[in-house]
Amino acid sequence: MAFWAAASSAILFIIFSGCFIGIALTSPIYEWTNINDYITYTTTHSQSLKYIAQTAMLLFGPAFVILVACIHEMAETKKKILTRNALAFAAIFATLIGIHYFVQISAVRINLLNGHLQGIEHFLQGKPDSAFSAINMLGWTLFLGLSSLMLAPVFQRAIRFLFIVNGVCCLLAGLGYVFENTLLVFLTINLGMGGCVTLLGFFLTFHYRKILRQF
Repeated sequence: MAFWAAASSAILFIIFSGCFIGIALTSPIYEWTNINDYITYTTTHSQSLKYIAQTAMLLFGPAFVILVACIHEMAETKKKILTRNALAFAAIFATLIGIHYFVQISAVRINLLNGHLQGIEHFLQGKPDSAFSAINMLGWTLFLGLSSLMLAPVFQRAIRFLFIVNGVCCLLAGLGYVFENTLLVFLTINLGMGGCVTLLGFFLTFHYRKILRQF
């Protein structure tokens, strides 16, 4: 189960990254101004890749929880207090981003298609300071960060290093979001966390594949 959870996490993050590379290559970079400009942008450029990416992240949350649960079951007894905390933080992380992404691909998409715009701004992911963007960032920064730091001592070498770097990047991104430091958020979330989580997916997949071969 750990192998499949790690492999699924890696694949889902690759799909997510690939979608946003595709968006960057096929559409102009979007920067929030107002709801009218947002509607114009979404109606003149295909949103298919965005919804695929959001669905991938909706599924990534449960995959990560399963992965952490497997790590907890296989951890040394003296380290289970850490992995138990990591599992709790992972569950909160998955819940927060799950709510966010499900709202994006369901309620937000449906209301935009039907032209129901009243009160929708604080549900939009495209608005960086919307309420739902904050909920999403809380999951990706505080709770994924804490879960990563709790998991680090369970492993050795590269995996431990990546969990530590990911945890630090996530927490720094939270500070950057709160204090409106766009550059810090970009560096720590898009590059730091994105790179670490992708690499962790690969490293953990090979790690558990190696363990399976021993049986």
